[in-house]
Amino acid sequence: MANKFYIYLFRHGRTFDNIQSRFSGWRDSKLTPSGFDDAKIVGIRLKNKKIQAAIHTSLSRSKQTLKVALVGHSECKTLFQDDKMIERSYGKFAGQTHLAIVKKFGAKQYDEWHRGFNERIPKGESFADVEKRVGKFVTNLATYIKKNQVNVAISAHGNSIRLFRKIVEKKTEKECVTWEIAYDKVFSYSIEFKGKQVIIKAI
Repeated sequence: MANKFYIYLFRHGRTFDNIQSRFSGWRDSKLTPSGFDDAKIVGIRLKNKKIQAAIHTSLSRSKQTLKVALVGHSECKTLFQDDKMIERSYGKFAGQTHLAIVKKFGAKQYDEWHRGFNERIPKGESFADVEKRVGKFVTNLATYIKKNQVNVAISAHGNSIRLFRKIVEKKTEKECVTWEIAYDKVFSYSIEFKGKQVIIKAI
């Protein structure tokens, strides 16, 4: 029985909200033509990887990206949805531009909402809130991989990836809020099981 498996985590391609500098959150915004190109680049990065299971969120940008990225992966027989990896909820800001929020509330307050770890957006989530659900996802993912002996691809979102990386790579709050999560990058991890110990490493 194999003891080492792999996780491939990537962000959806650019959406119409992204190119208009709008907060999306749980609002559905579809991929632009350049977003499909982002997904194709992810697919190229995954070309020689063996992937038996894949996870997306309920948002179309996650599903669209995964579909493109997995072209040629006939070995991937299991797809399922898990909204613990959905984007941060931007609450009342969903659909509004970043500029509109800065004009209305000022740059200092905007920065606190946008990059403050514990600052909850009105009717939305803080990074700390997202970390709680992503932490549960990481635990469940390890259990799933151990039980099913599979490599997994995950099509997620900028902020859920940010918190996944913080947890798995053991980074600080200060570090994680500064990261820019590229649209065409794949974050790769190995996962091993030694008794009850789970070891996840960036590769």
